[in-house]
Amino acid sequence: MSEGGDKTEAPTPKRREKAAEDGNILKSKDLATALVVMAGVAWLIFAGPSLVAACKAVMAASFQFDRADVEDFSPWRPLQEAGAKLLPSLVTLFAVSVVATIVSSAGLGSLTWNNKLLGFKGNRINPASGLKRILGPQGWIELGKSLLKVGLLGAIGGYMLWKSSRTTLGLSSSNLGDAVAALGGTFVGIMIAMAGGLLLIGLFDVPVQIIQLLGKLRMSKQEVRDEHKESEGSPEAKGHQRAMQRAIATGGVRKAVAEAHVVLTNPTHFAVALRYDRGKDQVPVVVAKGRGATALAIRDVAGEARVPILEYPMLARAVYYTSREGQEVRDDLYVAIATVLAFVFNLNALAAGSVPPPIDVPEDARFDEHGIKLAKKTA
Repeated sequence: MSEGGDKTEAPTPKRREKAAEDGNILKSKDLATALVVMAGVAWLIFAGPSLVAACKAVMAASFQFDRADVEDFSPWRPLQEAGAKLLPSLVTLFAVSVVATIVSSAGLGSLTWNNKLLGFKGNRINPASGLKRILGPQGWIELGKSLLKVGLLGAIGGYMLWKSSRTTLGLSSSNLGDAVAALGGTFVGIMIAMAGGLLLIGLFDVPVQIIQLLGKLRMSKQEVRDEHKESEGSPEAKGHQRAMQRAIATGGVRKAVAEAHVVLTNPTHFAVALRYDRGKDQVPVVVAKGRGATALAIRDVAGEARVPILEYPMLARAVYYTSREGQEVRDDLYVAIATVLAFVFNLNALAAGSVPPPIDVPEDARFDEHGIKLAKKTA
């Protein structure tokens, strides 16, 4: 198999998110069952006496009747009374079971609600799909786990029954109350041991489920490359990202560019906005500058404000790397910028579509796009 087809790469966050949407999350039925059983045993220990008392009251009431019961026969009344006595204990047991189920999912980090799982899926009732699941590798794994569970729980239960057999046989000579209490204690002990066995199975099942889930979600190198290209390298995603950056940058440069007289570009990577107000500026001032998304934002704002935009790559980089915003331009750039401003202020020439004049940038102010000075020309 080719390198691109081998699923050797860990799943990406996007793959994990998609898997969670499809219901492929970490879950362990054995751990959930163990926690529910343990919660039920805990409930039995603390709330069992109240349930036994309620059952005793129901049985006592069932064998008692008087003349009023004969004259006014109401078969549903005893059932209602029995339900009222048993309902609190049963509701508590149900609540404890639900909480244990939620805790088991939360403990594995898979406590989510997915409406998609409630939708109809034909493969769930397809006999062929069911047979494939049963006879497939996963089916054999589940069969092995089930046999191990039966063997472990059977051994625990058998040992507990054998250990309590002598005590149980001796109850025949005791009174009914003591015998019931002793049997209840024995039953609770067996349940605790069985719940411990289930918890042991659940703790063994969790790493197995983690390995199986990671195996399902693993990706090939080609899938990782395709996902990266789709999410980050597509023109649409890059365009959207640039638009967001420009929107953020536009809010900060709008006021500054509005008072500029010209914008120099390179043509899109760099942009500097210059102001020269004869009334208060002795020399041109940089009111805004930027590169990348900020440069595009300056161009957009300048276009809206009808500020002339001229492409002077070398001069734009020179101003960008030698001046800060709100600072006057460097002395050796006066002549070049004055030539550009003279052209800008000649509105009739601009209206006629004249070509911008050539300018000369001093060698000490020549930079490449990375801010590195260009080598001086030798004679």
